[in-house]
Amino acid sequence: MGSFISSFAAPAIASPESSRVQAFHSSYEWKNHLNTIKDSSSLMVIDFSATWCGPCRMIEPVFAEMSNKFTDVIFIKIDVDELSDVAQEYAVQAMPTFVLVKNGKQIDKVVGAKKDELLRKIEAHRG
Repeated sequence: MGSFISSFAAPAIASPESSRVQAFHSSYEWKNHLNTIKDSSSLMVIDFSATWCGPCRMIEPVFAEMSNKFTDVIFIKIDVDELSDVAQEYAVQAMPTFVLVKNGKQIDKVVGAKKDELLRKIEAHRG
């Protein structure tokens, strides 16, 4: 596990543009996506962030790298200023907040840019 985390500090970090993270910019788009995967047993990790949030920007490349490593997991990014209604649905009160969803239901949450905790929870819930 240490080498996985250490790889995030390497210069070869994935940029958000080269990741598998899907960004949603409208509630309609989000609800359509949610309806298509609500019965899926795949783990979905939602990154609730904001452009003005320093810790969000800091963990963004880490989240992108995780999306490339865990190809069986769905990675989503939602800007709380764009989709405040979605953030309210998941009771997001601080950024970043990572919500883990399976079968359409929230199963876990990480509040803050805690990459080790997020990694542990992804590994625990993805199987």
